Amino acid sequence: MANDNQIVGDTFKVGYRFQRYWDTSMAAAFFCCELGAGLFMLSQYYGFTLGMLVGLLFAGVGKPYFHLAHMGVPSKAWRAMLRPDRSWISRGLIGIMLFVGAGVVYLLQLEFGLLTALFGDSAGGFFTSLARVVAFISGVLVMSYQGFAMAHSSSFALWNTGLMPISSVAYAVTTGLAALLVLGWNGFLAAQPETRVILVNFALVMLLVDLCIILSLLHGAYHGTTGGRQSVDLLLKGVYAKAFIGGVIVVGLAVPALLLWVGGSSYLMVLLATAAILAGFFCFRVLVFKAALYEPILSFKPRTANL
Repeated sequence: MANDNQIVGDTFKVGYRFQRYWDTSMAAAFFCCELGAGLFMLSQYYGFTLGMLVGLLFAGVGKPYFHLAHMGVPSKAWRAMLRPDRSWISRGLIGIMLFVGAGVVYLLQLEFGLLTALFGDSAGGFFTSLARVVAFISGVLVMSYQGFAMAHSSSFALWNTGLMPISSVAYAVTTGLAALLVLGWNGFLAAQPETRVILVNFALVMLLVDLCIILSLLHGAYHGTTGGRQSVDLLLKGVYAKAFIGGVIVVGLAVPALLLWVGGSSYLMVLLATAAILAGFFCFRVLVFKAALYEPILSFKPRTANL
């Protein structure tokens, strides 16, 4: 059998190989997309226009920028949307276009009454509701499709699980909540102290949910294939252990939970907790890419007969 501890590079040896096509720029694109969608949808619920604007900027500017930085031929990026029947990348790109387009239209209506000015009160009200519904549905797709794209790959046991899109949605909600608290603390939340408390408690619950999802991801990968076990070992005991345990678990989950639990009524504590949550989420995105291993091409080593 292939040595469980053997990680090989671009050689013909039997062993595990890292994927290096999706790297830090893709992690940044995923991060911006999920943060932006989560912030927009929560802000939309509360009618908070600044939060919606910032969310659209993250999803509509940050994600495309880092995607284009990753691609070798940016001028051909539009082709990615041509296969929605077979590709989560295509579905996600279409979802982002609908999300940003509907979100911008809805925001313009809230701020300047664009739709009612163009179509009148009756038709304008209909198109406003339509834009809101389209933004919500496409926002759900935007929050989850990246997880589906990763889970669709059977090459990596660490990714190939239904928990991957769930983790995307959970982190989108968590980071969106944290950003909403920071942006709205002295805005609409200043007049709604009870809403502040609800959002802080909701953030605490989501941090616990994130922890459970991460532990479940690791458990499933470890008890799946040998490549999955090797990936988990890299995250918990190997080269990425300090970054994963320290960055994702301690800084990204434990520290903000403690800050919100002890000082959830303090803006400074909420600000520090938000910074820790965002840092931990970005660290999670990067490390999930870096720790993904291809299974050995051969499941056995050839034997040499003794003559």
